[in-house]
Amino acid sequence: MCFVFKVSKSGYYKWLVRTPSKRELYNQILLEEIKRIYYQSKRRYGSPRIAKELEMSGF
Repeated sequence: MCFVFKVSKSGYYKWLVRTPSKRELYNQILLEEIKRIYYQSKRRYGSPRIAKELEMSGF
């Protein structure tokens, strides 16, 4: 696979064990909050309403 994706083996193994960045952690939290709002609204809210909900909750 490393050959197909044109990455070194050492680069792959380094990526495999690295810790997530602050940005990645924030994005995971944000995604969970978006899903929570979406399902809480019975899947009726679109992006404008979800954005408003996020803003009201401090995101």
